[in-house]
Amino acid sequence: MQKQNVFDRLVAWPRVHVLLLDVLGALTLTFVCVATATATGRGAVLVSAVMCLPLALRRVRPELSGGLVAAGGLLQPALAPDPQVANVAVLIALYSLAAYAAPWASRGGLLLGLFGALVAPVRYVLPSVDLLNTIAAALFIAVLVVATWLLGRLRRASRENEMALVERARLLEVERENESRLAATAERQRIAREMHDVVAHSLSVIIAQADGGRYAADANPAAAAAALGTISATGRQALADMRNLLGVLRQGPGDERAPQPDAAQVADLVEQVRASGLDVTLEVSGEPRDVPPAVGLTAYRIVQESLTNVLKHAGPAARARVQVRWDADALRLGVDDDGRGASALVQDPGAGGQGLRGMAERARLHGGSVTAGPRPGGGFCVRATLPHAP
Repeated sequence: MQKQNVFDRLVAWPRVHVLLLDVLGALTLTFVCVATATATGRGAVLVSAVMCLPLALRRVRPELSGGLVAAGGLLQPALAPDPQVANVAVLIALYSLAAYAAPWASRGGLLLGLFGALVAPVRYVLPSVDLLNTIAAALFIAVLVVATWLLGRLRRASRENEMALVERARLLEVERENESRLAATAERQRIAREMHDVVAHSLSVIIAQADGGRYAADANPAAAAAALGTISATGRQALADMRNLLGVLRQGPGDERAPQPDAAQVADLVEQVRASGLDVTLEVSGEPRDVPPAVGLTAYRIVQESLTNVLKHAGPAARARVQVRWDADALRLGVDDDGRGASALVQDPGAGGQGLRGMAERARLHGGSVTAGPRPGGGFCVRATLPHAP
């Protein structure tokens, strides 16, 4: 692992110290070119220095570097009697313009290079050889200029592609973080709904049974004992549901969640509520169908929350009716009571707010809807529609 880290640092070092490398390269090339131009004269030395030293800025300031090199190249025919080794700086500068400079500077460098390909043979080749060889020399230099410029363009395309990949990776990372954040928020909301349904329903049953048992303790000990039994059973069921729900938070990859109730268990829910003392009836119509587990759980929780609200707000001697209708396109639920829950909701608007919002949120997740409000003639009603595949 340590060797890999050292290797990565060695590979990354040139990218981090671009200016230092270019300065060292420019000084080295200047020393070589000036040494070879010394015998030619001071003009050649000056031209070599002017053409090589600007290469120190070829990547950080390519336009400035290319302009200075071009100026030195244009001075060469006038100051140097012979072609200089420093002409290699022209190709390096042209490559840098094509790779790193603005488009206008890149195209300008290509035109100046082609102009130099015409001027140099006329200045240094034509006086000593025939026109045909001069043309051949011009074509050779022009091809060299174009090839260098094309290599620079390839480098530019490679850099742009690399930058695009880096930006794409960054955007994907941001998108993954956003998706994780949204998933965590959705999971927190789901757990909050589950906790509310389990706790509110179980506590409502326990409170109703405790009140009934307290009043019946002296006159009817058997009824009080039955109430205590219901309290015990409800508490155990609530504790089991809580453990199953909280167990999801401790599960790792590959673990399966505990089984959740579904629409088929609405009858058991009604029996449990009836045992707590509420006069409730169940009406089922239509042929039961296989629905996704999430839809079945939503149906169960809507009925559970509705009956919990009846226990909490309808008052004593209230009666409730649960309707489950299996249609071809949707599962339709209805919970009605004749108690005083509507007036309690008017007096305290927050009395069932969380539960009603939770039911509506559950239904919307599956393309359904929930409506709730007072019944004509008194009481409260809840209507829910949960679409399912026919």
